[in-house]
Amino acid sequence: MWWKHSVVYEIYPRSFKDSNNDGIGDINGIISKLDYLEYLGINVIWLCPVYPTPNKDNGYDISDYMNINPEFGTLDAFNVLIKEAKKRGINIMMDIVANHTSSDHKWFKEAKKSRDNTYHNYYVFKDSGDAPPSDLQSIFLNSAWTYNKETKEYYLHMFDEDQPDLNWHYQPVREEIYKMLQYWIDLGIKGFRFDVIDLIAKEIDDNIIGDGPLLHEYIKEMSKKVLKKAHLITVGEAWGATPEKAKMYSNPDQSEFSMIFNFQHSLLDQEPDKEKWDLKELDLLDLKKVFNEQQTELYNKGWNSLFWNNHDLPRIVSRWGNDQHYHIESAKMLATLLHFMQGTPYIYQGEEIGMTNNVFESIEDYRDIETLNMIKDRLNKDIDMKDILESIRVKGRDNARTPFQWNESKYAGFSEHKPWIEVNQNYKTINAEQQMSDKNSILEHYRKLISFRRKSNYKEIIEKGSFKMMFNDSNQIFAYERQYFDQKIIVLCNFYSNSLQLPREFTYNEVICNNYEVTQKKVSKLRPYESIVLDVSNQ
Repeated sequence: MWWKHSVVYEIYPRSFKDSNNDGIGDINGIISKLDYLEYLGINVIWLCPVYPTPNKDNGYDISDYMNINPEFGTLDAFNVLIKEAKKRGINIMMDIVANHTSSDHKWFKEAKKSRDNTYHNYYVFKDSGDAPPSDLQSIFLNSAWTYNKETKEYYLHMFDEDQPDLNWHYQPVREEIYKMLQYWIDLGIKGFRFDVIDLIAKEIDDNIIGDGPLLHEYIKEMSKKVLKKAHLITVGEAWGATPEKAKMYSNPDQSEFSMIFNFQHSLLDQEPDKEKWDLKELDLLDLKKVFNEQQTELYNKGWNSLFWNNHDLPRIVSRWGNDQHYHIESAKMLATLLHFMQGTPYIYQGEEIGMTNNVFESIEDYRDIETLNMIKDRLNKDIDMKDILESIRVKGRDNARTPFQWNESKYAGFSEHKPWIEVNQNYKTINAEQQMSDKNSILEHYRKLISFRRKSNYKEIIEKGSFKMMFNDSNQIFAYERQYFDQKIIVLCNFYSNSLQLPREFTYNEVICNNYEVTQKKVSKLRPYESIVLDVSNQ
């Protein structure tokens, strides 16, 4: 399975590269940077939604599944992207939002006209008189029900009211989705990422939203009819997934997906049973436990996706690294920790140069619908604006959506026009052009990590080796061992800004990867945020 030794690069098109200077990234901008991605070494691009949309949720509200958003370009330009990427050994993976559409989609426009309309059953409508069918709250912190005056019913939306949920229990809906997938496969697409896939089989009457009883039956049907025969890379977004559930999604028989995104680790700085905005310090022991479960429980039984960042998560170097005093060291450490594990790594645009969370000057600078709804919600709960802004600066989705920092020219080389969202002001010291000429940069470190996985003598052990956590009780050291036949490597990472004495001394054959200069014949301590990977075969 080719994707087991692939590295995926996620592009948020609106913020990657603007080719026509309207302040919005586009397809031609992506084409212009394919040489950079080839230089980085990745071989799959995950493209966030590029379909027509009213942009209530930055493209995750699709109004036409079989076309291209005019802001981003044309279908002809998209075909050029596929062909030019292929020339460089890069496949394209598209983002599929199949849980809901935009309210501007032709299906919903028809569905809301009358209860007898052909498309009415495409969505979830409930007749409940003058009040919503339930007090169910959407993920965007408002009621999950909106009244439709034409049919005198409420319709369901687990996100914004302009994102009505599709009714997957209605066979014609599923057939429409399969037809759409085949359309993109025929154009040359080699993979799909399925947005909030665990919500598609909800049973509203039984109050089941995620992991509905027919969820895996529907995924298997989709795989059998479309996905499996095309030899694609497929990944499902499932916020409630566990390693046990991941085994079903990523069964080696390929009856469902290649893998899923397991978000357990990304929820560890969230107070239990509270909203994600209630901040909590990360406990490294919790992180080690989660990764150990993922690595050991899926071994030979499923497949992991490996990620720190995406368009919904804050920048990892600001979140769990140290973007002030150990920016380079902590960014390299976090990358090393992840990339020597088993699974398919996902790099989010800008992660490879250590882009950081942004501190917007004004609340008016925020664009994300979730963030804006959260502000209203928490103000209504009498939470102080200072605390609200602190939460946004730590966890807000706009942190990941600022323009890519290409160089130190105005607007970071993203555009010659003021971008749709503010550029992070540290672009003059953190940018790709600068790092391409520095052999010790974060970018060059990512290039090495990618080459280890795809082209080195360590490719087999990274893909197939066993995993064993070390120093389980240490709340400062993250260390693990990988072994494949006689080959053995050890990954040692200091997660904090103080030097640490290791519980034991290590001799080694070779230092494979490091973020500090190593001159000693033995390793007995770790400097602040130090990471070092040792070949200890036959030691």
